[in-house]
Amino acid sequence: MSCREMHPATVLALLCGVCSLAVLLGATLLPCWRTQRLSSTNRNERNLTVSEGLWSRCVRAQGQAACSYRDADWYRAVDQLDLRLLQLALPLALAAGTTAALLCLLGMCHAACSSQAPRAGLANCLVNSAGCYLVAGVLFLLSSALALAPSAWLLTHTARLNQRYGPVWSPGLAAYLALGSASGLLLTSSLLFLWYGSCRELPSPLWQPLAPSPGRLPSYLPPSSYHSHLSTLEIDIPLVRQQAC
Repeated sequence: MSCREMHPATVLALLCGVCSLAVLLGATLLPCWRTQRLSSTNRNERNLTVSEGLWSRCVRAQGQAACSYRDADWYRAVDQLDLRLLQLALPLALAAGTTAALLCLLGMCHAACSSQAPRAGLANCLVNSAGCYLVAGVLFLLSSALALAPSAWLLTHTARLNQRYGPVWSPGLAAYLALGSASGLLLTSSLLFLWYGSCRELPSPLWQPLAPSPGRLPSYLPPSSYHSHLSTLEIDIPLVRQQAC
């Protein structure tokens, strides 16, 4: 029955997953996945910095913080395969991670609100806390793979562009944020898998159930005062009432 209760490991996994998804969403929207520096030999002209994102492109002049030109239709004209792959993979990663977070929340709500008595009803079969955590761990792992693989390929492709055309390109902040969020999603998946594999044994306080509230006691257990007045013989051998003929 301990696997049906709320554990610190599952709560920590949900918090880590939500934070990682928030960072991944910010990285997806940032227009700084790759930066290109355009230098001019003319001293009267300013150097330009082109920041390429997944959905827009920003051109800044040297010494300016705001964009001199913003291309809002950049997502249609992207001619780079790594950015195209990121446009497809990151929304899928966000969808899988959001579904996993909702499953974790559903498992926690079922563990907190359902009765602790074992029942074999149809509702308990449809909503199983351990099953929700297991499926959520698989979806978090899929979300991590969808975010990690194309982000790592962007770093490799940027280094290859610098070797071929010169040190002009550099990875942006969004690429490193995506790698960090993918690592967080992987950690979330690992926590859920470890909990699912070791919740039966409960080796450490991290896997033990949270302390229940004083008012939340199982309804199927008799009061403690009732046990104190019963002898060992009365507890082990149930009493059978005789019916009158």
